[in-house]
Amino acid sequence: MTDRDKHLAQLSEIKNLMESSTRFISLSGLSGVFAGVWAIIGAAVAFYIIGEGSYVLDMQRIAIYFQDGRYIYLLLDALGIFLLALTTGIFFTVRKARKENQPIWNKLTMRVAANLAIPLVSGGLFCIILMYHGIFGLIGPATLIFYGLALVNASKYTLNDIRFLGLIEIILGLIACFFIGYGLLFWVIGFGILHIIYGVSMYYKYER
Repeated sequence: MTDRDKHLAQLSEIKNLMESSTRFISLSGLSGVFAGVWAIIGAAVAFYIIGEGSYVLDMQRIAIYFQDGRYIYLLLDALGIFLLALTTGIFFTVRKARKENQPIWNKLTMRVAANLAIPLVSGGLFCIILMYHGIFGLIGPATLIFYGLALVNASKYTLNDIRFLGLIEIILGLIACFFIGYGLLFWVIGFGILHIIYGVSMYYKYER
């Protein structure tokens, strides 16, 4: 190895040390893949519950569905998907962190969690407000927009790839606002397909 190669190796090592101290780099691409799979399954269940075989949802029928209290099935569906995605996300992230001898929970992790939580909690409350006022057609787009904002907000402390995914989610959510009734279809694209594509890309880029 020449002196130039040694210097380049040292610079690369210093760069990696600096990056690991300022950015949370233990996110696993497999977490994204499984989150996408769970989202597609959850959307399929929601279609079965209220879609009556059509991917275009009638807002009047959905309003009646919510008013008579049967929305509890949708909430249970959403909660189940969230818990599955969270569980697999934690599992693969912890596994990757241990493999790379990275700390699992520290100040950096808390910053990522806090920056994710603020837009997500705000978005959740906003969706409840939409539900309260009977504006069901914007709930799906709103989840995409606020989730995208959460990713962009947290990307300051993690991989830059997260920012691009967040921007795409925001754009997709804004487009979905013009196609009321297609919310679940956009939901499948944003939370399902995009997560799988992102997860596979991250896995081959950082973990192979």
